[in-house]
Amino acid sequence: MPASLQLPAQLLLAAQGVKVAFFDIDGVLTDGGVYLSAEGEMLKRFNILDGLGLKLLQRAGIVPVVITGRDSAPLRARLAALGVTRVHYGTEDKRPAAERTLHELGLGWSDAAGIGDDWPDLPVLRRCAFACAPSNAHAEVRAVAHHVTAASGGHGAAREFCDVLLVASGRYAQLLEAYG
Repeated sequence: MPASLQLPAQLLLAAQGVKVAFFDIDGVLTDGGVYLSAEGEMLKRFNILDGLGLKLLQRAGIVPVVITGRDSAPLRARLAALGVTRVHYGTEDKRPAAERTLHELGLGWSDAAGIGDDWPDLPVLRRCAFACAPSNAHAEVRAVAHHVTAASGGHGAAREFCDVLLVASGRYAQLLEAYG
């Protein structure tokens, strides 16, 4: 493991063997804020670090899955640009969507990790082998998380989650070398 990224052994053990990673959007891949244009169009800000994290997961053989209560053309465009193909839009009850995905992939909860920030994410996070929360997540979510990131949602929290999964998978150093 590169000296620049020091992670506790018990954290890596909890994240070892993950094959699928569930992501919320608002408050995880965005800062949870809503920006409205003069025309009333809702805009969201995404972090580039988080986006590369999702791409790196795919290169490591870990399937990123987005489950979000929202749907919009900009959101669809961003996820398409990242190559994320497993997405559940407009999904308030996230557990059934996660279970469908696990079934389709032939995986179980013991193969899953998740990151979320608020109560709708709890049914997924409580079942995942490895659960993560951004530093600004609701207290109930932070309480069930195996790891709380130093960064807040939309400001690198998802990348921290991805990095933990990449190190635990043994692929982090190899992927980093490609940027040598």
